[in-house]
Amino acid sequence: MKSILPIILSLSTIVSIHAQAFKDKQNLVKHEGLFNFYYSEEEDRIFLKVDQLNEDFLYVHFLTTGLGSNDIGLDRGQLGGTAVVRFEKAGNKLLLIQPNQDFRAETQNQLERQSVEQAFVRSVLYGFKIEEEQDGSYIIDLTPFLLQDAHGVAHRLKQGDFGTYSIAKEKSALSMERTKAFPENVEFEALLTFEGEPKGRDIRSVAPNASNLSLIQHHSFVKLPDDGYQKRNFDPRSGAIYISYMDYSTPVFEPITKRYVVRHRLEKKDSEAAFSEAVAPIVYYLDPGTPEPVKSALLEGAAWWNQAFEAIGYKDAFQVKMLPEDADPLDVRYNVIQWVHRSTRGWSYGASVVDPRTGEIIKGHVSLGSLRIRQDLLIAQALMNRPFATDDLNHGPMLDMALARIRQLSAHEVGHTLGFAHNFAGSSDENSSVMDYPHPQFELENGKIEVSKAYETGIGEWDKFTVKYSYAHIPEAESEDKFLNSVLAEANDRQLQFISDADARAPGGAHVNAHLWDNGKNAAEALEEILKIRELGIANFSEDNIRSGEAFSVLEDAFVPLYFLHRYQTEAAVKAIGGLNYNYAVKGGGQKTVVTLEREQQEEALHAVLKTLEPKVLAVPEDKLHLFPPRAYGFGRSRESFASNAGVAFDALGAPATASQLTLSLLLHPERAARLIQQKAVDKNQIGLEEVLHELLERTIRSSKTDSFLQEVQNAINYNVLDHLMNLAVHEKATPQVKAVTFAELEALEDWLQKKRNRTNSARAHLLRKIQTFKKVPSNFKLEHSTPNIPDGSPIGSF
Repeated sequence: MKSILPIILSLSTIVSIHAQAFKDKQNLVKHEGLFNFYYSEEEDRIFLKVDQLNEDFLYVHFLTTGLGSNDIGLDRGQLGGTAVVRFEKAGNKLLLIQPNQDFRAETQNQLERQSVEQAFVRSVLYGFKIEEEQDGSYIIDLTPFLLQDAHGVAHRLKQGDFGTYSIAKEKSALSMERTKAFPENVEFEALLTFEGEPKGRDIRSVAPNASNLSLIQHHSFVKLPDDGYQKRNFDPRSGAIYISYMDYSTPVFEPITKRYVVRHRLEKKDSEAAFSEAVAPIVYYLDPGTPEPVKSALLEGAAWWNQAFEAIGYKDAFQVKMLPEDADPLDVRYNVIQWVHRSTRGWSYGASVVDPRTGEIIKGHVSLGSLRIRQDLLIAQALMNRPFATDDLNHGPMLDMALARIRQLSAHEVGHTLGFAHNFAGSSDENSSVMDYPHPQFELENGKIEVSKAYETGIGEWDKFTVKYSYAHIPEAESEDKFLNSVLAEANDRQLQFISDADARAPGGAHVNAHLWDNGKNAAEALEEILKIRELGIANFSEDNIRSGEAFSVLEDAFVPLYFLHRYQTEAAVKAIGGLNYNYAVKGGGQKTVVTLEREQQEEALHAVLKTLEPKVLAVPEDKLHLFPPRAYGFGRSRESFASNAGVAFDALGAPATASQLTLSLLLHPERAARLIQQKAVDKNQIGLEEVLHELLERTIRSSKTDSFLQEVQNAINYNVLDHLMNLAVHEKATPQVKAVTFAELEALEDWLQKKRNRTNSARAHLLRKIQTFKKVPSNFKLEHSTPNIPDGSPIGSF
């Protein structure tokens, strides 16, 4: 028996409209779907037929084409707004209305629902003149709506100070190639040209004509899902992304704010079976424009998630395939992994089209920056010992490491579109989550740096629990709360921790386990290890880290990620100083709420962090300086190069100054200083701010080196130490107690410098003058900007 496939292709026919409003319009192209519409090539206009008024549907917009600049952030395939909308008639107009989903009354009482609707503002997105009425249907001209800047491109450019632009109507038009109609969605596109004057070089660096920027914007009208989806309660321990709204029909003794996890609809074919296929599997499609071997790596990494779905009793519930040739990646029926090109390295991200009413994911859309893979390749190239000594094609180990990262990145971003938040505590428990940002795990083996095990493979243990929480079938006989709490209790029993963005990204962060791009259970020990790897990598670094015929400027750029290899592990170790361990705890959940780290752990971290301020660690070895001549013609410095205060020369003192600035900005953060004072007040045996500042000064300003080059490196570090001390003393976020302790330390340092003053030590004399000048009017102090900026390190993950 032949199977009858549903017709999903756009149906186009030539029709003639003889009704009054269309009496002069012939040969319109008709598209039949969720909404029927007509295209007039002669006028370049689209007329939409609205059959149902006051019926909700979903409106989504995307960028089909991108600007190509990571800094501006207008990328190919970028998801814009998602809104529930409806058409309402008002006189001779149809209004496109967006009701307010943030405030509701989920009740059968119509008057109660109406009272909430009337209490809060709604939005009219557009008003359309009715061109014609046909048997209860209305014809409107959709063209002006499609030709507006729905994505906010002009606003984004102005807000970022990239230039002032507006749409040039005479240079804009509908784009019909991907304007189509389907039974449950209709898709429209328009080519918009933004005319204006650019500011800076960002737009000029990517546009053939920076005064005219032409982008295609995509609009989707989508049928909303049926009411068969079951909302699932959110718990802060679950790792799920969530929606929230206020429900005014809630009894006064219950929370008025409702939170539900964001997830795809997934149901077992056989709800009684321990292992069953899904009614409709979750399928992701890969952009066919992705080249090999990246294509295979992305397919493999994304498919890891099926391990987690198998663990909760689903067979082939999560699948990854190539996007069919006739499919549009912006069609909301397809979950897509898209390969995005930019002029500079940029973030990858996972976004979703979500039903705002329920939290149901309708479409997952992953965007992966194509330059990301080159960063890992560069890191491996810098760490390997003379990789191109005899063979300029010896890129296999580097490529293997880079592809391993791409597999992990694919899984990570797909995870976001499945409804999962970052878990930055994963690295502290043997990389228990792909939703962490993993730093490559290098090892020292027989005096060599091993890069073959840099990244884990497969889904982590935490990921299986978060999938279970959001997607597991809950037996009818068991209450949802009981089942979900049992999932979280099991995760807690296995000592799996979930800590997300706000607690990991803050420069003054305190969580001992929540870091980006770090390794190991003990951050201080991992910092010591990465410093050893960095030391060996620098010792081995030579001209054989580039291919024959490549400019030495390429070698200098390869040295950047090696020199700053410790930067993220330093940040992780710093958090232990004045650090805490805490959970998103709930009453009865069995988790620890918050504990202050033991003194021994904080001191261990302080000693490790202070090593990153030692001249012998930060100095570029003198025998390596000949590898970094002035930049070659055609190879100017970029944002990922070393900056220099020495003009065309490599700045051998600027690099240590930059690295020390990073450490000091973290160590002497006012929030960290306040915690140090607080913990000392609570427990006199704890480490306090006085001890930290004293140890810092003993290891920097109060020390000296016999080697002239190392002493000059020490001087560069010392200037930063003093600047950051003075900054802490007057910082607007520093508490009075922090200021008092810091001022006292500065006065003690002034006395010491007075006693050590002599004509031959100009550096100490300069430090003394700075303190004396500072004390006259402390409020005039501002951090100097003479230290070269640190080259870009982020993004090496996603946001």
